[in-house]
Amino acid sequence: MSKKTYDLLKNKFNISSEVLELIEKSETEVSSGFRELDDIMAFNQYKVLEAFQKNNIRDMHFSWNTGYGYDDPGRDAVERVFADVFNTESTLVRPIIVNGTHALTLTLTGILRPGDQLIYCTGAPYDTLEEVIGIRGEGKGSLKEYGITYKQVELTEDGKIDFPALKEAIGPETKMVCLQRATGYGWRKAISIEEIEEWVKFVKAIDKNIVCMADNCYGEFLHTKEPTDAGVDIMAGSLIKNPGGGLALTGGYISGRRELVEKVSYKMTSPGIGGECGLTFGQTRSMLQGLFIAPKTVNGALKGAILCARVFENLGYDVCPKHDDIRSDIIQAVKLGSPEGVIAFCQGIQAAAPVDSHVVPEPWDMPGYDDPVIMAAGAFVQGSSIELSADAPIRPPYIVYFQGGLTYEHSKFGVIKALQELYDRNIL
Repeated sequence: MSKKTYDLLKNKFNISSEVLELIEKSETEVSSGFRELDDIMAFNQYKVLEAFQKNNIRDMHFSWNTGYGYDDPGRDAVERVFADVFNTESTLVRPIIVNGTHALTLTLTGILRPGDQLIYCTGAPYDTLEEVIGIRGEGKGSLKEYGITYKQVELTEDGKIDFPALKEAIGPETKMVCLQRATGYGWRKAISIEEIEEWVKFVKAIDKNIVCMADNCYGEFLHTKEPTDAGVDIMAGSLIKNPGGGLALTGGYISGRRELVEKVSYKMTSPGIGGECGLTFGQTRSMLQGLFIAPKTVNGALKGAILCARVFENLGYDVCPKHDDIRSDIIQAVKLGSPEGVIAFCQGIQAAAPVDSHVVPEPWDMPGYDDPVIMAAGAFVQGSSIELSADAPIRPPYIVYFQGGLTYEHSKFGVIKALQELYDRNIL
């Protein structure tokens, strides 16, 4: 860090020398590993560029139709590009998919039928999916209410897929086995591409007709392969996470085998119409431009997560993953041990934002969650978690989840401000 930058942070942002010295020390300790991340980023950048050129993306694709949206060249071009990037037969990419939970719900409800069984092999799903499946909540149209049964296979103690338990759980009624790649609000490392490949082979050896579905939220562009490269039949994710690059204003995607994506499209609109209708509302430019810069954006967020891990390791806190672990999502979990620590961390992240930095987030009863949740995200796109953000359910052992940053420098600054907030409140 140059003296000019050091002085700016001290004088304009009131960052203490103690915090800056810890950041400098931690960054020096992790920066040697950044070269490998840059190599992955370069591969993914060129992969995305090739998909753009293959599909002859041009200015006309940034226009949009009205009404039903028949024969929308921009929408169709976006979906072809995403399909090529993800190496799949078909992809839905729509602004009417409101978030990752919606994309996953469409996938589940589009493919599963009464009498089918769904198995989650990575333990409990993300909180917002519990009501979709029917684990909690009544009268909301869950899978359970439509006669779709559910089994849950916990991960092993070291956070791996429990293959013997999964084999025992699979039966003749099993239609789909789901995997959540990212940690969610858990305390484990994300599932690696190598583990996903092993999982697909394992399930298909038992019954080749079982659909292997991956929740790919927070995992895009972490490696040179995606779950669909590893054999997954279908996957889903959000455009205001990794693949939108911080520019997509809204939306989600579902990508995979053509016949499965087609079934999902009928749930998205209606049987017989599917993906042939639906406006993009002028979002194709931001979707494509966001996808184009996404590898670089993800690279910066990943470096920020690694720095965060090392800083809190140096302070003696438990973190997951460790700074030198192989990662498969952009999330960094830090076990702070108290609600005061979690709240201070999140308020520090909010204070580091370019938008709404004056806002002070507090825990609240957020729809879809069983505990009060605090969310810090002073973002250009509301709720965007590829932008600098942090969130946590207020429950023991009081873990905060840090992610994002449109640039590495901003992600780093988020760590600086969160750390300063903890120091100022005598929590450290």
